[in-house]
Amino acid sequence: MPLSYAAEGCLRVGQTAPEFSATAVFDQEFKTIKLSDYRGKYVILFFYPLDFTFVCPTEITAFSDRHNEFKAINTEVLGVSVDSEFSHLAWIQSDRKSGGVGDLNYPLVSDIKKEISALYNVLDPEAGVALRGLFIIDKDGVIQHATINNLSFGRSVDETLRTLQAIQYVQSHPDEVCPAGWQPGDQTMVPDPIKSKVFFASV
Repeated sequence: MPLSYAAEGCLRVGQTAPEFSATAVFDQEFKTIKLSDYRGKYVILFFYPLDFTFVCPTEITAFSDRHNEFKAINTEVLGVSVDSEFSHLAWIQSDRKSGGVGDLNYPLVSDIKKEISALYNVLDPEAGVALRGLFIIDKDGVIQHATINNLSFGRSVDETLRTLQAIQYVQSHPDEVCPAGWQPGDQTMVPDPIKSKVFFASV
């Protein structure tokens, strides 16, 4: 049973992801989306500091270019920053060669009131922007993975995808666990003092 966010007062893996409703830009249109709209799917929810900056467009376009790989395994991607939906739209309408992001394959969410960033404990109050938080939320709305980077370095789409695949594997194979660096097709392990020796004997 997932822990309650409200009961604990802080956000941790294993808790239900805090619900939110906000305006997003997708396909160059403004749309209201709720996290609960995606129940039944896995969600990559990632925060970034600001539109029209430097590291951010490299992350945003990387996730967009790989979007089909996430979609193929029942996963949606949502990007969030404290910018307005108008800033998001202007950035999407800017060419990548000029520092824009161009058309994206997933929504950019406006958190102009900074409420979503605060809910997910990624708001830097001094800078007034979100740190590079990334959350993998499962199809039941439970946070299974969380990372937070400082502002100066970006995240890896490859590692996000690998972690997601590991989460999905162990959820569909509850008697197995994935060792370090596990990739789809690699050997897994049975979490038992005797049975685990089969894995250790093979490496």
